[in-house]
Amino acid sequence: MGNSLNLFDLTGRIALVTGSSKGIGFAIAEALAEAGAHVVLNGRDYDALIRAKADLAERRGFQVAIKGFDVTDPAAVTAAVADIEAEIGPIDILFNNAGMQHRTPLHEFPLEAWVKITTVNLDSVFFVGQAVAKHMIPRGRGKIINVCSVQSELARPGIAPYTATKGAVKMLTKGMATDWGKFGLQVNGLGPGYFRTELNQALVDDPAFSGWLATRTPAGRWGEVAELGGAAVFLASAASSFVNGHILYVDGGITASL
Repeated sequence: MGNSLNLFDLTGRIALVTGSSKGIGFAIAEALAEAGAHVVLNGRDYDALIRAKADLAERRGFQVAIKGFDVTDPAAVTAAVADIEAEIGPIDILFNNAGMQHRTPLHEFPLEAWVKITTVNLDSVFFVGQAVAKHMIPRGRGKIINVCSVQSELARPGIAPYTATKGAVKMLTKGMATDWGKFGLQVNGLGPGYFRTELNQALVDDPAFSGWLATRTPAGRWGEVAELGGAAVFLASAASSFVNGHILYVDGGITASL
């Protein structure tokens, strides 16, 4: 009987993680690199990408490349994916992580903000997912993981458009799995709960919100981004070879509790 731990080994795999210069994307990239993957970091802030690569490659000795491109630009996405395939190698794993938040009461939500948040959070998943799948399908294998959210299931005041995009990403994930499973691809979602990140720092520092979160979440605390690593590696690895169209929530139990 083989060692089941070998199923989580990503040695020799190439993984593209969008929006990975910091926060959740960086934590996912770090976990994949620790499991042996050659990670391609993506973002629009080239200086931030350089710093992230230095942390992982120079300090930790991991295999890391960077590819700066705008995930909301279909032509740029197609060109960048082709470049990665030609210059680095076939993309085995894609994490669609790029996303943004905009907090405003719905009746005051500006149209330009609606367009931006839907383009960044939803359109980019389609653009990058399709571009990568077109290379994966002829090979008969591939892992695509779309970063969803507890807001794929739950709503809170002031973030209705964000909730709409993350609900749509959940269903797009299921649609991708349904269409592309027959070609040997597994498409799943990773749904983080409330994690300490730079984007959430204002909420972390708000005693009222942190107090509410502690009582609302069975685990009674904020999540730490490193706690996403195990789930990310599972979904990216052979350990999840028969998992398709599933959303794995890493949320301290918040989606399970009233």
